Amino acid sequence: RLRKNMTPAEKLLWQELKGNKINGRHFRRQHPIYRYIADFYCHKEKLVIEVDGHYHNNPEQRDYDKNRDATMVEYDIKVLRFTNEEILTRLDNVLERIKELCV
Repeated sequence: RLRKNMTPAEKLLWQELKGNKINGRHFRRQHPIYRYIADFYCHKEKLVIEVDGHYHNNPEQRDYDKNRDATMVEYDIKVLRFTNEEILTRLDNVLERIKELCV
């Protein structure tokens, strides 16, 4: 269900991540990790990429995201967060940050 209802920003980023386009790294979308679903995940780099919409500004959601990120870090998983706006307006910068972690 989540894969069929991707936001425009998620769709745009997925077009750049799929097919091993980022330094030959394989990314999965809507990938389960522990009790969470990561927007995008690269197993080789142990990297989660989250795409945050406006609801992530909600205080409860920010607390949830903070706890979720802390759990990922406990398991040695890096987390990158981008807003929808960042992806839609500065995609090159977003991709450069991802590439820096996929060396």
